[in-house]
Amino acid sequence: MRLDTLYTAETPEGIALSLRPAGLVARGLAYLIDFAIRLGIFTAISIAVGMMGKMGFGILLISYFCLEWLYPVIFELTRAAATPGKRVMGLRVVMDSGLPVTPAAALTRNLLRAADFVPAFYGAGIVSMLWRRDSKRLGDLAAGTLVVFSDHVSLHGEVPAAEPQAPARPLSAREQMAIVSWAGRATRLTPERFDELARVAEPVLGPDTSGASASQRLLGVAQWVLGRRAGADARGGGR
Repeated sequence: MRLDTLYTAETPEGIALSLRPAGLVARGLAYLIDFAIRLGIFTAISIAVGMMGKMGFGILLISYFCLEWLYPVIFELTRAAATPGKRVMGLRVVMDSGLPVTPAAALTRNLLRAADFVPAFYGAGIVSMLWRRDSKRLGDLAAGTLVVFSDHVSLHGEVPAAEPQAPARPLSAREQMAIVSWAGRATRLTPERFDELARVAEPVLGPDTSGASASQRLLGVAQWVLGRRAGADARGGGR
């Protein structure tokens, strides 16, 4: 049984992304912050146009429409992909694939807030979020979106352990950087994509005499590029 709430998405380039869907509490607090901001703006506009008669009433109606329906859409299409309330809570909206939300998806998920609202006070949306492990409300299901925590993600991690192996030919600085960068993405690429990229570099691996996979041999080259040599650790441990 899975106890974590990680959501794994794979981009068209084969990169695996681990996302943390935001739950009811974080999203509820973000909504309350946005509601307070919108209420403050609407109150300020009401005071400003209060003496303008019918024209002022018309401006109020237009302002209400923009604050209710366009406010979240516009902010979710910015680089932060989040309304001010979501930014305060460290949240952002992404597509199911982990890619930035599209205009059509942002519009769909926010228009369907009316469906999430029924029968009252976002009852349907709350039930849906509590029922699903990815905490999606009905609007998210229809738009194919996800609200996640926007923690910073490290694209390159530790190079996995492997027996150091010298390359079949001298490597340029750019090739060395590419191999180490590939190795550092071992935990972020799907195994299939990781092996596929390793086979592209087979010319630097030389003849295969060990029967190891291309990815395992290229990891060995990455270790060699980083200055590690076979048996060095053993000699160091015997001193």
